Amino acid sequence: MKRQSGFTIIELVVVIALLGILSAVALPRFIDVTQDARRAAVSGAAGGLGAGVALVRAQSVVDNVAAGNTVAIDGLNIIANGRGYPVGTNGTAITDGSGDQTLNAADCVAIWGAVLQGSAPTVAASGTATDYVASASGSVCTYAYQVGRSATETRDITYDSNNGDVSIATTEP
Repeated sequence: MKRQSGFTIIELVVVIALLGILSAVALPRFIDVTQDARRAAVSGAAGGLGAGVALVRAQSVVDNVAAGNTVAIDGLNIIANGRGYPVGTNGTAITDGSGDQTLNAADCVAIWGAVLQGSAPTVAASGTATDYVASASGSVCTYAYQVGRSATETRDITYDSNNGDVSIATTEP
């Protein structure tokens, strides 16, 4: 009589049951990792935008730039308002001299590109094929994160050109 080796039916059922239990426990953790990655992506972009805005502000103070004049950073001319915060590039925005600026989506796209240069996340005034969609209301730019966006989950970066404030607004399920 040959001696058989291998799994018995009982061992196979036990292994399948253990794999099912482990996957049921690991799946919610994987979903949380995805949300954490999205939070980190938005937080990183907001940090970069805030640092870039601070750099433009510092350069405008050093250069004693008046409202509506440009600050040259890495060969790019960025228009600063009366407080030294970026409001556009190469003629995309016109300030009234008071430092208060009414922005439009194109200004917001220009600010993002100028301040975050290089391999920054993509931004556009409309569409869904970009990382962020820019919109404006008064002096505030809002950059809506598009990856994983739904009715219950939103992540937006806001930039206020009056005071240079960059913040994150989120809604999560």
